[in-house]
Amino acid sequence: MFGIGAYKQRMPQPNKALPGRSSEMPLHNAHHIHGRPLRGDFAGLSRVQFGMGCFWGAERKFWSIPGVDTTAVGYAGGYTPNATYREVCSGETGHAEVVLVVYDEAKVSFDDLLKVFWENHDPTQGMRQGNDAGTQYRSAIYCETQAQYDAAVASRDAYQRRLSEAGYGEITTEIVFPAPTFYYAEDDHQQYLSKNPHGYCGLGGTGVSCQIGLEA
Repeated sequence: MFGIGAYKQRMPQPNKALPGRSSEMPLHNAHHIHGRPLRGDFAGLSRVQFGMGCFWGAERKFWSIPGVDTTAVGYAGGYTPNATYREVCSGETGHAEVVLVVYDEAKVSFDDLLKVFWENHDPTQGMRQGNDAGTQYRSAIYCETQAQYDAAVASRDAYQRRLSEAGYGEITTEIVFPAPTFYYAEDDHQQYLSKNPHGYCGLGGTGVSCQIGLEA
């Protein structure tokens, strides 16, 4: 069992990753909560991708935030185009499970989204989150703009100080700009915990608050 777990917690070599496919996943392009599109150009809105472990619970954290226009789950940060859930779980794609958050900067700040991100998972666990082990469960922020990247790095450094005071180790969150390609997950996974209210949610934070903008 240890060998299998260790195998899934290392990034595959790009030339050995699964080949994937050229066609996108079929998608019912309407959010299960409010009906707005999951896929589009989202003119006038901002985008960011967050990886917090299993994407079912992570998506639920963001879809009800005022100012968030829509959310979708998918795969990013790896090598396999248009991977399936089964392929991602194999550890042979290099992808993280991520939530695409589309938001209106006039209604919700990026700092507010970062606070939700940091406080609702443990960003010190490497290629796992709780009992979920594998590269797809790593912590990640995939940024669309330089301003997002700068804010994400600053918030990481501020939160690291608070985590260290609480006895936690180093943050392992992957912060990337420009964001890698977001590949939509299968329809069944979109807004999963709305469609399956008693479904699995392994999301859990450290209990350490993130006071972005309040620290010197």
